[in-house]
Amino acid sequence: MFPIRDLNPTRHAAILTFALIAANIVVFFFWQPFGAGAEAEVEFLYRRAAIACELTQGRPLSAGELSLNQCVSEPMGVTFFPEKGVWLSVLTSMFLHANIVHLAGNMWFLWIFGDNVEDHFGHVLYPVVYILAGIVGTLGFVFMRPDEVTPLIGASGAVAGVLGAYLVLYPLKPVLAFAGFFLLPVPALLFIGLWFFAQFLVTDAGVAWEAHVFGLLAGAVLTLLLRPLGRRARSRGR
Repeated sequence: MFPIRDLNPTRHAAILTFALIAANIVVFFFWQPFGAGAEAEVEFLYRRAAIACELTQGRPLSAGELSLNQCVSEPMGVTFFPEKGVWLSVLTSMFLHANIVHLAGNMWFLWIFGDNVEDHFGHVLYPVVYILAGIVGTLGFVFMRPDEVTPLIGASGAVAGVLGAYLVLYPLKPVLAFAGFFLLPVPALLFIGLWFFAQFLVTDAGVAWEAHVFGLLAGAVLTLLLRPLGRRARSRGR
């Protein structure tokens, strides 16, 4: 199923959701070397993106690891990017995307589900949920693939966290989605639940489904913990 919109009005403007979408778009078109050639694009990702092996070993990849496409316990040869902030790359990776389709898909889901989550949590807790879910998604990927030397990029883990939050906050709110040739309203519980379980059926090694799973779970758990502090919860006197 592909979502068109949710049928869940908000009370406040989705300022931060719009800002996050704008930030991802600006990064893709004005910071990433989009269109500068494959070599420049790949070099940029190895320099800026999170890589499981680097996080496992606590250091940038060595030349030998890159040539062998294999993570080792001790560096092999020179380090191409010794100045790289390995742990900072966990954050920067959330704003990098492989192509326009990758970017558009993540931003579409964020636009549909993020406004209501922001409406509940407000401008302080909402980015906390978003960023922490993205971090957990990345670390979950590292846990599942500790020796991976391919850059991990995309807002998918953080966006999955937004879906997890939405699932906890609005499980019965309808989501208008295409199911085959039909446009149907389905409960968020069904739509997000199907999306979640579909991650375990992914066979493309280039799709970091582990980050999606851990990100959604993190968003759901954080929402269960922080829900009483949300703006809409306070307005109802909870």
